[in-house]
Amino acid sequence: MDDSLFESLRDAADEGVELDGFTARRTADGYVVETPEERREGLPEDEFRQVAGAHADYVTNWDAWRDLPDARRAFLRWVEGADERSVEDRYAALRDGGIQRHWGELLLTATLDETDGGGGRHYYLRHEDDADESTDDLDVHEDPLDARDIAKLDDDGRYRPLKTAPTLRTGWVFPRLTGERLVQAVDFFYPATVANWHREREGDLDVTHWRETAERQTGIYEIIDELSGEQVEWLAESCCVDSQCLKRRQWDEDEETDLDVPRGDGEFPCREPCSLVVAAARKWAINEGETEREYTFTLTPSEKGQLEDLVDAVAEGRTDEIREADVFDGANRYRARWLRAKRFDEAGELPAVERDRDQE
Repeated sequence: MDDSLFESLRDAADEGVELDGFTARRTADGYVVETPEERREGLPEDEFRQVAGAHADYVTNWDAWRDLPDARRAFLRWVEGADERSVEDRYAALRDGGIQRHWGELLLTATLDETDGGGGRHYYLRHEDDADESTDDLDVHEDPLDARDIAKLDDDGRYRPLKTAPTLRTGWVFPRLTGERLVQAVDFFYPATVANWHREREGDLDVTHWRETAERQTGIYEIIDELSGEQVEWLAESCCVDSQCLKRRQWDEDEETDLDVPRGDGEFPCREPCSLVVAAARKWAINEGETEREYTFTLTPSEKGQLEDLVDAVAEGRTDEIREADVFDGANRYRARWLRAKRFDEAGELPAVERDRDQE
């Protein structure tokens, strides 16, 4: 144990050190050191240093978490499971390939940096789909700010308006980040998720429910306040489930009225309807203002089923997965083109007869 680390421990022992099963404090009779394995007391300073050195992992673990901002400290401890795993267990894992956690589509790996006898951490950050890829086969980044550019487009080069959508592109890695730079990179990928996750853990997450969000809208967005409770359910089912957003929805219709739609399984919370949801709600509020009408279409049973398959494939984002040769899938491109050629007119419209309800 180097001099500076011991001096820090000795000074802190005046007030008392207690973390993860390790205790060190100064008493009138000398120093006390306690770990899950043993307890020593009445130690003079030289023996205190010797005993502390024999439990170096506990000392470096204490040192690693000193003087960190609360949210960062909580997040980095979560990454390596510090509240659930013993120091002995964690250090063994940190030395043997590291400890991994998933944050959205991110894979975070904590490792031990024992340079100069210390117990600092290094972190590796990559897409979870690249878990088995060699660093040499990925684009290496060092500046956390690069995460902002990586997050702009998906693997097909399309713009990602929602940063927490499960469409983050692959093929990159941030190696050997400090804890501070790891949190910075995570925040560029998923803005404010660490802070809101920590607020939720502390019981301080400020949730704004749908009605409050809708009522404060002005201008062209005022109309969203007209959505009924059932329509808000459809809204959440459309936009706020795991297949569309990795946040875990914490807002409801209002403080007294929960939504039945599953909240999601994400690690980080969604504290209010986002701007994308508000924009979509405006379009739906306009559409829902239309009067329903009845139409008669001419379709075979197979064609009706095919239309249902097409809507489902688009809604679930699986159109790219349907092979051209798979003509048994209703959303197959050739089958869709056949249906259009057979049933749609030259203007691309599906001929239909509107039924007059007043004449029934």
